[in-house]
Amino acid sequence: MDWINGLFSIPSALQAVVVISLICTIGLGLGKIKVAGISLGIAFVFFFGIAVGSFGLEVDAQMLNYCETFGLVIFVYTLGLHVGPTFFGSFRHEGTAFNLWSLGVILVGTLMSIALTYAMKIPMSDMVGILCGATTNTPALGAAQQALQHVGNNGARAALATAVTYPLGVVGVIFAMIFIRKFFTKPSDMEVRSDSDDDHTYIGQFTVVNPAINGKTIAEIAQGTHRKFIISRIWRGNEVIVPKGATTLQTNDNILVATKKEEVSAMEILFGKQVNRDLNEGKVDWNHLDSEVESRVIILSNSMLNGKRLGQLHLCDIYNVNVSRVIRSDIKLLATGDLVLRYGDRLTLVGQPEAIDHAEKFLGNSVKTLNEPNLAIIFFGMLLGLALGTIPFSLPGMDAPVRLGIAGGPIIMGILVGAFGPRLHFIAYTTRSASLMLRKLGLSLYLACLGLDAGKDFLATIVRPEGLLWIGLGFVLTVVPVIIVGIFALRTKKFDFGTICGILCGSMANPMALGYANDTVNGETSNISYATVYPLGMFIRVIIAQILVMFFV
Repeated sequence: MDWINGLFSIPSALQAVVVISLICTIGLGLGKIKVAGISLGIAFVFFFGIAVGSFGLEVDAQMLNYCETFGLVIFVYTLGLHVGPTFFGSFRHEGTAFNLWSLGVILVGTLMSIALTYAMKIPMSDMVGILCGATTNTPALGAAQQALQHVGNNGARAALATAVTYPLGVVGVIFAMIFIRKFFTKPSDMEVRSDSDDDHTYIGQFTVVNPAINGKTIAEIAQGTHRKFIISRIWRGNEVIVPKGATTLQTNDNILVATKKEEVSAMEILFGKQVNRDLNEGKVDWNHLDSEVESRVIILSNSMLNGKRLGQLHLCDIYNVNVSRVIRSDIKLLATGDLVLRYGDRLTLVGQPEAIDHAEKFLGNSVKTLNEPNLAIIFFGMLLGLALGTIPFSLPGMDAPVRLGIAGGPIIMGILVGAFGPRLHFIAYTTRSASLMLRKLGLSLYLACLGLDAGKDFLATIVRPEGLLWIGLGFVLTVVPVIIVGIFALRTKKFDFGTICGILCGSMANPMALGYANDTVNGETSNISYATVYPLGMFIRVIIAQILVMFFV
């Protein structure tokens, strides 16, 4: 049995892999167990890591640090890559509101820490460490320690306070979300809501009765209005027409129009009467609308077209096909000429079968190619993200520069590559399953290492004279702001519970709580809101830590 003991007791790369794999395996398994209808999901990896560390099982410190860093970087970069395509668009809709709610969490926590400093007679040099641990923000601790050194304090007690409060800071957000869900949510709050225009495409059939457009070309009609629409086919008597910009409309033409949901009434004014026919159910068989024109979904896998605008392809003129809409990561986009195409987009083509066959060869439509993610771009993006995280930013009034760190740099770089990669012809596409697997793999590694590292000193630190007080105050600073702001945000009825979870997790810089949210709510709204508020929230936390030291120490 010596060989089995060697797997766990002899420090080596092999031992580190064995121990971390064991923690992930058992933690993920136990995370599926439900108690009173609640399970902790991937968060249980962290708890099991603490338990293993408390029993004295250790791995080499450098190996542990490497695995923890690598796991965190994989998670935050692929998360940024996943939400990047919709990140900047969210600021045209809910993004500003997301960040305001996030700032509310930060403000409540900061004011509470100042009040507790005076009420409990705790030095601010200790309280700033408690706050950093309660909000799981190690970059803020680094900034606070540098500020403390400027006032003659080595910052050792602040680091110790962070270490003591960090574990409950990690899980406190989860407890707060469970509390809100159990006592304050309704079934309607669990339904995914989105105000994004991109997901509100609408297909309608209209009869042309407006005499003002009789005899005008589709191009002339489009130029005369700011409304956006696509006419994919025209029924004129017994004839079926695949229209072009030069096609003229005539009275009593029946047209199939793709537009945005809120533009339907405008389309009725522009064209005329809407035919009472529901064409927006997923069960519609488009190829049975008529026998002469086919509707087919084609996947864009020609890498040369990545980043091109749809209008630049001239599909209608060259291949005599129309693109009615584009589906990107389950979001339906209106196929306007200025839409920037991305590798992996699914284009709905309407035209004669032979014409679509020719367009298909041009667009690619290779599923096999899409199933092979471009790992080179993923690693290159992670490299750029780490480099970005080390750049010092000097802010007015701050003695020490601010850095994005190993979490902030990669997530911002992932967002940038996801949003603007196609314009630079970066093929950063990954399938939904591959993206989810990479995120869960990275988060599992990070949580296993974080728990194992925290477990070795957990019991020793809580028996210190101030240890339990620090833990209690840290837990209060974690849970109370999250619950207060979460309940108020829920009461506005503007956001679903998943979106609110993402805001709360992002404001607390807590990827583990985000993992729990993803395991327990539907849709991707928590990921989107998390990535939207995380960068600004992290910056504000770092600045606040230094301000507290400057004014209260």
